[in-house]
Amino acid sequence: MTEWWRGGVIYQIYPRSFQDSNGDGVGDLRGILSRLDYVASLGVDAIWLSPIFTSPMADMGYDVANYTDIDPLFGTLDDFDAVIEKAHVLGLKVIIDQVVSHTSDQHPWFVESRSSRSNSRADWYVWADPNEDGTPPTNWPSVFGGPAWEWNGARQQYYLHNFLIEQPDLNFHNPEVQDAVLDTMRFWLDRGVDGFRFDTVNYYFHDAMLRNNPPAPRNAKTSFASDPYAMQFHRYSKNQPENIAFLKRVRALMDEYPGTTTVGEVGDHHSAIELMAQYTQGDDLLHMCYSFDMLGPHFTAEHFRSRLEAFFEGAPDGWPCWSFSNHDVRRHISRWESHQVTPDSLGELTIALLLALKGSICIYQGEELGLPEAEIEYHELTDAQAIRFWPDNKGRDGCRTPMPWDDSTHGGFTDSKPWLPVKSPHLARSVQTLETVEDSLLNHYRDMLAFRRRHSALIRGDTTFLDVGEPILAFMRHDEAHTILCVFNLSPATQELTVKGLPNDVVPSGQSRGIALESGHLTLKGNGFAFIECGMKVKPASLAVTEMADA
Repeated sequence: MTEWWRGGVIYQIYPRSFQDSNGDGVGDLRGILSRLDYVASLGVDAIWLSPIFTSPMADMGYDVANYTDIDPLFGTLDDFDAVIEKAHVLGLKVIIDQVVSHTSDQHPWFVESRSSRSNSRADWYVWADPNEDGTPPTNWPSVFGGPAWEWNGARQQYYLHNFLIEQPDLNFHNPEVQDAVLDTMRFWLDRGVDGFRFDTVNYYFHDAMLRNNPPAPRNAKTSFASDPYAMQFHRYSKNQPENIAFLKRVRALMDEYPGTTTVGEVGDHHSAIELMAQYTQGDDLLHMCYSFDMLGPHFTAEHFRSRLEAFFEGAPDGWPCWSFSNHDVRRHISRWESHQVTPDSLGELTIALLLALKGSICIYQGEELGLPEAEIEYHELTDAQAIRFWPDNKGRDGCRTPMPWDDSTHGGFTDSKPWLPVKSPHLARSVQTLETVEDSLLNHYRDMLAFRRRHSALIRGDTTFLDVGEPILAFMRHDEAHTILCVFNLSPATQELTVKGLPNDVVPSGQSRGIALESGHLTLKGNGFAFIECGMKVKPASLAVTEMADA
């Protein structure tokens, strides 16, 4: 099946933190290999590996010094091949990161480029002369703080770095750079990978005229205390129209390898959903995109509905990938804790909601255990972003701590001191502990994933939203064979609803939680949710859900 990715579920593995096999305190490929049976047992379709390439680790592997080799910290190419082979035996596809908007400053391409203005790779990175007063050529900021330009004495020019100083941006206006990047992708496709996740996919091109970004409007709801990057509309430093032509070249390469896929990360404060739609429209761009719209603080019915509607209005034939947690954001169990009855009830609600959304799904390692954000102390930090902005921004270490496999000192992750600590709240929610509890959150994830696989309407069916007031999100997923009514209580308080149009013999699915349905009266306890399978008995237009006060 060449379109396995359409509606598929991807399990993100952060290799540094999944399993250490050699006792150095850092996860590696052999460790991942030893845990693939567990991943397969969840019922997901694919794994996504965060960067494992040669890197000085200024940004934990997102600063690549060699695109076609494995960093010794993680193992060897032979180890990678073994992971591919076993994953495929288990029925898992393998997606790997491609971090190509920038390289490490130790990459041979940049070492040559910075040496002079006349070498063979002089134009492979974004170089610019200073203003007359010596200041950087534009007002563009770096995501990680300070200006996005760094001075180089040998060339007497600035180079662009949208992220760390150690991460110079490639110049995609140069066709040779595009060719070189595509060649590195072909290396991995020939090795058997099933797809790529593209880091910062909307950062590839910059404005060739080097125009200044305009300021973002201020309002009472906007806070820049810990994120000065948000003070601009990044009209010229990213999101450039030239990106479309390059993404078509990427898709043409992928089409040479049937069954492979792409998912792009769109990072933008103001137009991410629109870019997601633009980058996946038709059949000659990316297969999927995701943004940070569901990785933030918003937890309302209106927010979730508006994100889906905006995407599919912009790209009726495009395809999104939704997630609630990943390696860059605070874990959602902690991020949305004010809406919970208990952490487990919130965990059950959120995975039910996520798997009911139209699109592909990404699950981040440990969320199936209900892991909260780890509380990291300053002396334990490794994340450059946290070190720079502490304490206003505590960075990403709290979501990147090692996977707890058992309740031993380091959670079965390693026999030595781990690169980040394993905190006691995580040990209490280890895989070994939850495996033995029949109604644990871990087993609920397995049940929900199996439920989604059984129902084509949840994978590729259309969505029809119902107009119900907060905190209720209600919609129908339907295809030519089935209609499923999905109702979610996004609050800790009990909600009383009336459902019209259901036959008397229809009952909620066993995957529902905290509900009662009798004679059209639906009670949802706090964090409760209902899946009501209507089969072909009910057409979407005949259903209605209203609050009791409006009944």
